[in-house]
Amino acid sequence: MALHVPKAPGFSQMLKEGARSFQGLEEAVYRNISACKEFSETVRTAYGPNGMNKIIINHIDKLFVTNDAATVVKELEVEHPAAKIMILASQMQEEEVGDGTNFVIVLAGSLLENAQDLLRMGMTPADIISGYELAMEQTVQILDALVCATISDCREEELVTKAVKTAVMSKQYGNEDFLARLITKACISIMPEETTFNVDNVRVCKILGSSLLNSEAILGMVFKRQAEGEITKKNKAKIAIYTCPVDIGTTETKGTVLIKSAGELLKFSEGEEHKLEQEINAIKEAGVDVIVSGGKIGDMALHFINKAGIMAVRVNSKFDIRRLCKATGATPLPDITVPTKDELGYADSVYTDELGDTCVVVFKLEGQESKISTIVIRGSTDNYLDDIERSIDDGINTFKGIARNGRFVAGAGASEVEVAKRLRKYADSVSGLERYAVQKFANALEVLPKTIAENSGMKVKEVMDRIHQAHFKEDDSGINVGINIEGEREDVTLDASEVGLWDPVELKKWGVKFATSAVVTILRVDQIIMAKKAGGPAAKTPRGNDEED
Repeated sequence: MALHVPKAPGFSQMLKEGARSFQGLEEAVYRNISACKEFSETVRTAYGPNGMNKIIINHIDKLFVTNDAATVVKELEVEHPAAKIMILASQMQEEEVGDGTNFVIVLAGSLLENAQDLLRMGMTPADIISGYELAMEQTVQILDALVCATISDCREEELVTKAVKTAVMSKQYGNEDFLARLITKACISIMPEETTFNVDNVRVCKILGSSLLNSEAILGMVFKRQAEGEITKKNKAKIAIYTCPVDIGTTETKGTVLIKSAGELLKFSEGEEHKLEQEINAIKEAGVDVIVSGGKIGDMALHFINKAGIMAVRVNSKFDIRRLCKATGATPLPDITVPTKDELGYADSVYTDELGDTCVVVFKLEGQESKISTIVIRGSTDNYLDDIERSIDDGINTFKGIARNGRFVAGAGASEVEVAKRLRKYADSVSGLERYAVQKFANALEVLPKTIAENSGMKVKEVMDRIHQAHFKEDDSGINVGINIEGEREDVTLDASEVGLWDPVELKKWGVKFATSAVVTILRVDQIIMAKKAGGPAAKTPRGNDEED
């Protein structure tokens, strides 16, 4: 008779061998909060203008040196389910606003930390969730009341540069003035009259060498490649764009040609060449100065293109072909046919240039005709260029936010401190246990300015005391006072609204909503059930053959 060992009583006896189950406050809720706190503290040191960089090496050994939380969470393969909920919230923030991912993670981690204190005092998760949702709704209303600046016209270059500078400063502190002007110029130059602004219409071209200050914004498109033929420059160019290869035509199905003599072979090849030459000459007669191909350009076709005095450029990406059509106003042609006037695109100049040791082809347009602009950034290393590109993306998304809703609250931690102060007043009017959760929500908001001060090497308690003194004035003159990270010991505060440190109100609103939503989801979890992983044991290494040995 086989010896049978019964499973332990409870839920685990219903699961397969190897499955795990955690339940209750100690095993599930505190475990989730602990994991989320650790993850939040990892990215917290990267928050603010003086945030530290992280070195991330992903699963394919690619190296990232960045303080961008969106990149960190994307490249880290986090397995903990509760931490994944925070990551999903930060990704939604990235999709909705384009910035503020670190804001969401730090706030969510702080809210969970404060919730843990309430749980240990004896409050239930349901009471905490109810209080947090009340506080979130009140925070959104308070943020609307704290608007300190409004940009009604997104073509006002000076005001837009101020707003973009704050977003860029968090990742490229010290270069924010130059980059903000560059981004503003690129965005305003292609801003449509009626339709909404599309962030994909501002491209970034990264070229190694030189310094960041040699970067420039070009109205049109830049490709990192050489022209295919001998012609390297055309002014006031008419452009024909083909999505197919420019070469001798091939049949759709396979065919067989019976050739009985050398003369017939010569005639056959001459016929193909003559037909191709006629096609290129017909394209030239239609007024085409530049041919852009989405496939290869054959040697024979290139010979006739050079002979006709046409410039030839090859673009491999179908997305770049689409953008080039949008920029020049051309219609993409699927076959080598003579384009009509309506199908031709136009560029003021198409030319090849050499930046550092990189050859580029530039399609340049003047005035308001182009719908695409390109920011050419220069730098010493690939990682540095990638980091600049991320800060430019934040700036472009800020411009998009201005085009949709140009309202701003004071930055530098000022709005968080003021919201926390008003939430504490609101908590006094809340009855029941929810008031404690609202007070903890206010405490969690103050972690954000504390983190900015901490990462800047300042004395956190002293800085927060000064800011609280300013915010608790009876005349409300200090509601926009924030942290001055450049100030000396006696000058640690500044009026963020006056100096132009503005944060989009939509960024703060969505950040608070997503962080609260993630925290509520995590607090509602009272049991973690992990099924046994699929797959058997690891394959054994094959043993060598004795005879061969």
